[in-house]
Amino acid sequence: MVVSVVVFTLSRLSGDPVTLLIAPDASKAEVAELRARLGLDKSYPEQYFIFLHNAIQGDFGKSIWHREPALDIFLEKVPNTIELSLAALALSILIAIPIGVLSAVKKDSPFDTAAKMFALIGQSAPIFWIGIIMILVFAVFLGLLPTSGTGGIRHLILPAVTLGWYGNALIMRITRSSMLDVLDTEYIKLARLEGLSERLIIWKHALKNASIPIITTIGLLLIALIGGAVVTETVFAWPGLGRLMISSVTWRDYPVVQATVLFLSLLYIFANLLVDILYAYLNPRIRYGS
Repeated sequence: MVVSVVVFTLSRLSGDPVTLLIAPDASKAEVAELRARLGLDKSYPEQYFIFLHNAIQGDFGKSIWHREPALDIFLEKVPNTIELSLAALALSILIAIPIGVLSAVKKDSPFDTAAKMFALIGQSAPIFWIGIIMILVFAVFLGLLPTSGTGGIRHLILPAVTLGWYGNALIMRITRSSMLDVLDTEYIKLARLEGLSERLIIWKHALKNASIPIITTIGLLLIALIGGAVVTETVFAWPGLGRLMISSVTWRDYPVVQATVLFLSLLYIFANLLVDILYAYLNPRIRYGS
């Protein structure tokens, strides 16, 4: 309910779409007719309750510009954004967790210092800057990869690396910090005294017990990547939700903005629920309910 109010209100702060749709010299009667046709002639409270009533039934209205159901336009772009976000997340997990573990094991070594610098750059550098550098190096200078659009794994590499760089840095730092806490516990010291191999101690026992904050970060990061792909999709002309949001806000396409933000909010709630369920699996001491 609260999310729907916020989305409805903020979407209208971009301005009146009628001024973009009609000629500057249009008569007042023509303006009034267009506003009535778009359902914008009613008061904001009336518009909100109509929107809420229809949204509960799965009807988010028609796009003001495309005159197609807003939900259909949203669903058309979802697969591209999910593909990009999952690729970015997969790269982050495959790279960041091993680096984070080794960084904790080799604390204060040159490897640890290099890993921390890598994470610092990933969390500090703007995504658009990383994207431009990627295009210059791998597309312009080396000519190895395409600069934009979809069409296969070669088109996916640059935007996935760009989008995943921040997540890479975040997961690496969380993994390192969590592993340092676990490696200093008594049961790890006891496992070493009992003669267990260092590899088994680190990659099975320590990593599993350090995984709760890592899982939390990964779960929330996926939704952040989906919702935050705006810059990456713009730089690489990737036809996903990010570009859809930018164009919809620019052209004041209320129904599309509302449908997109509400579904992203539901995804965020679902991700939190999934993380809570994984908590109980990873840590048997955690139980929900009475």
